[in-house]
Amino acid sequence: MNKQLTKAEEQIMQVLWDLKEASVKEVIEQLPEPKPAYNTVSTIIRILETKEFVDHKPVGRGFVYHTIIDKETYSNQSLHKLMNGYFNGSFKSMVSFFVKENKMDISELESILKEVNKDK
Repeated sequence: MNKQLTKAEEQIMQVLWDLKEASVKEVIEQLPEPKPAYNTVSTIIRILETKEFVDHKPVGRGFVYHTIIDKETYSNQSLHKLMNGYFNGSFKSMVSFFVKENKMDISELESILKEVNKDK
């Protein structure tokens, strides 16, 4: 998978990742004010289907949509694209950039390392 989402598409995906499955109406209910038009959200979801991020199943007279790509897979792919595009593929360069930009101290770094090592 090497497809990118627009900001609007990603916003819809975030809702679908949270809800697991939803109708267009249910997606709209989760979006912030001002609410987009039904046709706008429906069109974005159809684009997401074309990009193979979303699929649907018929329910009653409408459809319920669910994600095909899980959030972790997309996040990982986006992070690699960021790393390759801005940090010459160097994870070390990317991390050091964020540490410097966010003025992290040693205790924050140790906390992050503990969190990372916890899953190993």
